[in-house]
Amino acid sequence: MDFVGKVVIVTGAAKGMGFGAAVKFANEGASVALVDNDAATLSTVEKNFLSSGKRVKAFPTDVSSAKDVEKMVAGVIAEFGALDVIANCAGIQTYGDAVETTEEIWDKTLDVNVKSMFLTAKYGVPHMRKRGGGAIVNISSVQSIGAQKQVVAYSTSKGAINALTRAMAMDFAVDKIRVNSVLPGSVDTPLLRFAAETHKGNKTVDEVVAEWGSSHPIGRMGTIEDIAELVAFLASDRALFITGSDYVIDGGLMAQIPVILPEK
Repeated sequence: MDFVGKVVIVTGAAKGMGFGAAVKFANEGASVALVDNDAATLSTVEKNFLSSGKRVKAFPTDVSSAKDVEKMVAGVIAEFGALDVIANCAGIQTYGDAVETTEEIWDKTLDVNVKSMFLTAKYGVPHMRKRGGGAIVNISSVQSIGAQKQVVAYSTSKGAINALTRAMAMDFAVDKIRVNSVLPGSVDTPLLRFAAETHKGNKTVDEVVAEWGSSHPIGRMGTIEDIAELVAFLASDRALFITGSDYVIDGGLMAQIPVILPEK
């Protein structure tokens, strides 16, 4: 197991890709700090982990708040004694173009999706330095390199994550702290199903999810387990020479030409 003796912070751990990453790290022997603003769901997740013998601790946190993140990191150090990995999986999806999007929605999207990653590094990296190195993995999106309509704040936030990843990789390379980003395509998560509900029209959510999945050349949507495998690899000692990179994991979605040619 790759993470025995390691301490990992996972944000957005109550559901979706964050939950998947937390499961992967815990199964690989890590002590996992479960971080999310959904305290009730997080408590249930913590109980389920503990009942299966995993070493975890829940830290209800608003990751867009400096005060909250500083307190959370201090709590992690008090509980586990160290910090080796930060998996930044927390995020929100918002809709609207530049005219429709309010300043409040813009600020919230950037605060949760980008500022949170700055804050976990700000308060977490000093403790990682004490361990002689570590890894940060940031969940971005393929919408950082291509955008749909009506996602101006979301797409901007994801592009900013890629830039933040490269900047931090350069800053912290001297400390042997590696920083990489993961760019998922469509992944079957509660956040995606919320998007499906928003755009379903006369269809069911399951029909929309199936339709979106079929748009991927590999023939299906991603799973939280797919994403967790890549996150764990990038955080592990198997990836010691990898930093400052963006990893697309999208079933071929961004590789295809969006034109259907006639069959021969």
